[in-house]
Amino acid sequence: MSTQRRSFLRALGAGAGAAVALAGCATTGEMIPRSGRRVVVVGGGYGGSIAAKYIRMNDPGIEVVLIEQNRQFVSCPFSNLYIGGLLKDLSSLSFGYDKLAANHGIKMVYATVTAIDPAARKVVTTSGTVAYDRLIVAPGIDFRFEDIKGYDPERTPGRVPHAWKAGEQTLLLRRQLEAMRDGGTVVMSVPLTPYRCPPGPYERASMIAMYLKQTKPKSKLIVLDANPDIVSKAGLFKKGWARHYAGIIDYRGAKKVTEVDDATRTVSIEGLEEVKGDVVNLIPPQRAGRIAVAAGLVGPDKNWCPVNPTTFESTLHKDIHVIGDAALAGAMPKSGYSANSEAKACALNLVATMNDRELSEFSGINTCYSFISAKEAVEVTGVYKVDKGAIVAVPGSVGVSPDLSELEAVYAESWLKNILTEMST
Repeated sequence: MSTQRRSFLRALGAGAGAAVALAGCATTGEMIPRSGRRVVVVGGGYGGSIAAKYIRMNDPGIEVVLIEQNRQFVSCPFSNLYIGGLLKDLSSLSFGYDKLAANHGIKMVYATVTAIDPAARKVVTTSGTVAYDRLIVAPGIDFRFEDIKGYDPERTPGRVPHAWKAGEQTLLLRRQLEAMRDGGTVVMSVPLTPYRCPPGPYERASMIAMYLKQTKPKSKLIVLDANPDIVSKAGLFKKGWARHYAGIIDYRGAKKVTEVDDATRTVSIEGLEEVKGDVVNLIPPQRAGRIAVAAGLVGPDKNWCPVNPTTFESTLHKDIHVIGDAALAGAMPKSGYSANSEAKACALNLVATMNDRELSEFSGINTCYSFISAKEAVEVTGVYKVDKGAIVAVPGSVGVSPDLSELEAVYAESWLKNILTEMST
């Protein structure tokens, strides 16, 4: 077992560690015999777990098979708090699928999906083939490593972590920050939108700056943002940074990282400027998860999956639905709460379709909390509907916190506890 993997198991917590199965480690052997109408769900994250649960809740007569490559889920939301030192391990962000499966009669397959055959209605995994009547694909995101010159997907993340998928990368970035000398420089890049969790990089910058201020006060953080300005809650982040991290955070907008030398931890900004760090957190540009791309579910941009905004059925392949970060969901941001909301709507209308019932109008909600200091957080929220064939924000529904707030931090912790409980039970 590698040192990195041992560290990952320890950081999950002693109780969770024994249940972990990392990506690619299949644990079931043969195809599951059919017992009737079947929906297969690929991916057990914020969207997939909820879709599987709500299909069974809406119609227990539909068999649901949930295919997930990991036995232990680790949440990306709140993982920045571990990087900043507010969480001692990842156990509070993790759960297994045993209760979810037992409580709702969901059949679990722990395997990696290698192909989808829409014509034959089959999902091919490292453990065998699973047939479906309807398929929900919730693969999250993968990275466009090829957009960064010098980026080796096998080597570079071990030296220059992205930490944009929670787990081993999260631990690695934290260890690098701990090992850095006082007076060192942390360099962090933000990709062009769209990407998973629009305010996430700026929360991470806040947490890294908080850690530096507390433990390495001579150090600084350079944020290289490919976008011209902070893309979410800009005024609140700027206010928080001025209040808490003046002289620590050096924010630079319109600075798109296009090249990396992981040996020297140096990044290049469109070939015009080089920036070197003692620790480099390079977040690459993103696209829909690998299996969505391989299955031809992405649109002309080759990155994201176009869907019907009411049912989330792919516009490219019949009887396949795409939810969560991978989907083109109009005005809804790519977030955990958006995925939760999309999953419930998809499940409701998928069941209606399979029972020849009328579809329900889509109504979606997003809420996203961001910590700026150890005790202060901010929130953005919105309500969404379908209008003229597209998901749009309900007028007047999108808003942010009036100020940095300790109460928002309490709300944020409650939100995490509630949503992870809903996903896992």
